[in-house]
Amino acid sequence: MKRLAVWPIADHEVESAVKLIIDGSLTESVEDLTNLKQYAAAIVETRKRGGEVFVADLDGEVVGICQVIVFRHLQHRGDRCAEIESVHVRSDVRSKGIGAALLRASEKFAIAQGCYRIQLTSNNQRVDAHRFYAANGYSQSHQGFKKSLVTD
Repeated sequence: MKRLAVWPIADHEVESAVKLIIDGSLTESVEDLTNLKQYAAAIVETRKRGGEVFVADLDGEVVGICQVIVFRHLQHRGDRCAEIESVHVRSDVRSKGIGAALLRASEKFAIAQGCYRIQLTSNNQRVDAHRFYAANGYSQSHQGFKKSLVTD
């Protein structure tokens, strides 16, 4: 039986995490495996702001990742809120509880940080992901909008 564990990312796991991001990205051309220092800096900054990056390890291999950003919400009395970003699970091990384990770790972390809510956005193209989030208790309560500030 395979052993699954989720923990905060370690420095030596950054490259594996970036490979997962590239593999699951809809815009993989913007990722850069040759510049791991930028990704490591993002992890440091996430932690400085009260968040965390989690990896899922299956028998010694990083097979999943997600980032939890914590911020003070202007609404809800200025309470803390958590945002889940960059959820990626290696394609050959999906539907095995790895994504759910990452969500549970994120939720537990957010509660420990005093967050009153956890939220996420998911690209409209990711219909399977939407079913996954709904099955894990997330409601599709809002419509999200994004605007790129970078021109190619």
